[in-house]
Amino acid sequence: MRLESVFVVAMLAATSGAALAHHSFAMFASESPIEIAGTVVEFKYTSPHSFILVDVKGKDGTNAVWNLEGPSPSILARDGMSAKTLKPGDELVLTIDPLRSGAPGGSWSLIKTKFKDGKPLAGQ
Repeated sequence: MRLESVFVVAMLAATSGAALAHHSFAMFASESPIEIAGTVVEFKYTSPHSFILVDVKGKDGTNAVWNLEGPSPSILARDGMSAKTLKPGDELVLTIDPLRSGAPGGSWSLIKTKFKDGKPLAGQ
């Protein structure tokens, strides 16, 4: 095997773990989805993942901003969403996979998210 080939194989082996780790969803408790309702603070239509920051009132009456990671803009665009679909002040009801840590956050998906009035976000 040539030295160049050995170098290429070594580089691929060294970087493959990082690529796989990026796509891990182990931090989310997908086996324990929860429903939250709140008001959009910000919608980040960014690659590689979108984010919705939602102000949610807890059972104890205090508010917390939940940071929710979602699909990429290309996936959302296929279903009719754009960077302007969600605006600050929009009220949502979401079924999310919460963070295992218990922090106010989780993973959201288009098919499990609706406006408070029941209207789907897009393409549902």
